[in-house]
Amino acid sequence: MIRVRGLRKVYRIGTEKVAALGGIDLDIPKGEFCCIVGASGSGKSTLLNQLAGLEKPTKGSVTINGQTISDMNENQLAVFRQNNLGFVFQSYNLLPTMTAVENVALPLMFKGISKRKREKLAKEQLKQMGLGKRIRHKPTEMSGGQQQRVGIARAFVGKPKVIFADEPTGNLDSKTTVEVMNTILQMVRKYHITFVMVTHERDLSAYADRIITLKDGQILSDEYPKKQSQGELAQQAAAAPEQPMQNNLPQQEQDPGAAPEPFEANPTQQTAPEQNNETPGQKVPVADEMEKESKTDE
Repeated sequence: MIRVRGLRKVYRIGTEKVAALGGIDLDIPKGEFCCIVGASGSGKSTLLNQLAGLEKPTKGSVTINGQTISDMNENQLAVFRQNNLGFVFQSYNLLPTMTAVENVALPLMFKGISKRKREKLAKEQLKQMGLGKRIRHKPTEMSGGQQQRVGIARAFVGKPKVIFADEPTGNLDSKTTVEVMNTILQMVRKYHITFVMVTHERDLSAYADRIITLKDGQILSDEYPKKQSQGELAQQAAAAPEQPMQNNLPQQEQDPGAAPEPFEANPTQQTAPEQNNETPGQKVPVADEMEKESKTDE
């Protein structure tokens, strides 16, 4: 499903060049839940941006479902993402003026699906997420866990081939984190979707089929750990201590500096040419992609 060969990404910081990724080779098959972990500056978010086509590599290629996205222009990438990819963001990225069902239905609008059908599909997806009574609620009327479930429903509603998630539980307390991860795992298994998640929380890797650890832009380890049973994961949920929600307040009322930005390409970043004096190290932060979604009349 995903094939990466010789992937390199070099950023320029003043007169210095920093190699954020140093020649990655990787294959992720269809239906696999892959977790990419690593310390800050390890290159994990840069790798996710490359896999999602949000940045152009300095060298190498990324192929998804037989199509080399690293060779596509922006218009081709936009169409490819609409038809093949889904995203789960740490800070939810829900449109505050839209209800839960409208937020979930939004990706279907760009696929040309009629309003009646897309709202029906969105309602069904929200019910599967346990949000049947929240379909007409706006983000400010929901808790952090409920907003993240809406974000997950939005990612899965179009049944994409691949879903990318960047720190999907970073704003949640421990109990809600377990509940949300269980929900993601169930949806991945149900629809046989390839799921690629980036996190610095090693505990979350227990949900994955495969754990890839990055260090200094290189793959340090690539392992298939023993899977926990659903019963063991349920016990974790029951044992998780009750804690106040970290993100129950409306998004606009929170300290904007409290949560890291979701991932995206930064059009101001310039790709440096391949040279021999590259120095592995701290990568340039990559800003997160904001969804350019707008509601249009039928």
